Amino acid sequence: MARTITIKDVALRANCGVATVSRVLNNRGSTSPEARQRVWDAATELGFEFSDIGRALQSSTTRTIGCVVPSLANPVFAVAVQGLQEKVQQAGYQLLLTCSNYNPELETAAIRTLLAKQVDGLVLTVCDTGNSEGLRIIGQRGVPCCLMFNQPTKDLAACSVNNFAAARSVAQEFAGYGHMDTGFLALRFSSSDRSRQRFEGFVSGCRDFGMADPVLLEIDEDSGNLSALLHHMLTANSRLSAIFASNDFLALAAIRTARELGRNVPDDLSIVGFDGLEIGTMTEPSLATIVTRPKLMGRGAAEVVLSALTGDPPPDPLDQNLSFNFRKGGSLAAPRNAEKNDDGKVAASPPSSPTLSKSCDDKTKD
Repeated sequence: MARTITIKDVALRANCGVATVSRVLNNRGSTSPEARQRVWDAATELGFEFSDIGRALQSSTTRTIGCVVPSLANPVFAVAVQGLQEKVQQAGYQLLLTCSNYNPELETAAIRTLLAKQVDGLVLTVCDTGNSEGLRIIGQRGVPCCLMFNQPTKDLAACSVNNFAAARSVAQEFAGYGHMDTGFLALRFSSSDRSRQRFEGFVSGCRDFGMADPVLLEIDEDSGNLSALLHHMLTANSRLSAIFASNDFLALAAIRTARELGRNVPDDLSIVGFDGLEIGTMTEPSLATIVTRPKLMGRGAAEVVLSALTGDPPPDPLDQNLSFNFRKGGSLAAPRNAEKNDDGKVAASPPSSPTLSKSCDDKTKD
């Protein structure tokens, strides 16, 4: 078995002390350029790899940042993680990533595992900030942490979008096109506080703009039976002319399903998504959606955690009201058979808000 090369071997080859080698490899303290070059040359020649465990024992830091997101199946999380990773690597840290699959128990287990690995900081997207056991544990440990996509809490900063305001703007768009009876398509609310915030904002907007309360179709992730559920929703609500989906994947699935049901989008049914995935511009019709800035969220969350580790002032918070915009698309148009009042405006329908709760596949998750 080959002998492990140690820091003492490097010191002997470089003709210097162990302390000098340690300063060079840790990039800490002053060392002459000549000695620094000898150390790096010796380490390269010997094939020395400085142990992360040894580094952690010497400096009380692992130079790692932990990250938990619900899934990478939805590209919005993958893009955010990319921005996060770029920022932490620039600062000399490595990212440890895990997914919770929208499961609070798996989320807590993932957080415990990362804490056991003694990560220096954490960036998280949790199922529900108000009921997160993992956040409670982090608070007890005092590990620097920043939320991503979730709204900030009294104890934790967050890099996110104002879900309520963004969803309210969708109601305003629908009203501008003359839609009065709408639906909201979402994953089960127990797995995503973001979906709940979007629904609440959409309901508020519908009421402010004189529209009926939206019909809620709440979808679980256990089945792909979206066709039957959407058919039931549209049959039970014959005046419904537009649907707001809680994310773009779900919106694109709804467009496909509407076609299967013989509904033309947008002539028979307008559909709007949330996230602004690039794929939405490549479909026919193109997807109208709320565009967010996930890479900026990831970089911002990294900056918050890194500033806590270095003692630098935290970055200016992301202006949530400027972190989204509405992208028009071919999936949104005026309803075909809108009823007009004498003043030319679309007549409002009686409020209604029945809820349908069933299931769909996990690629539509927020």
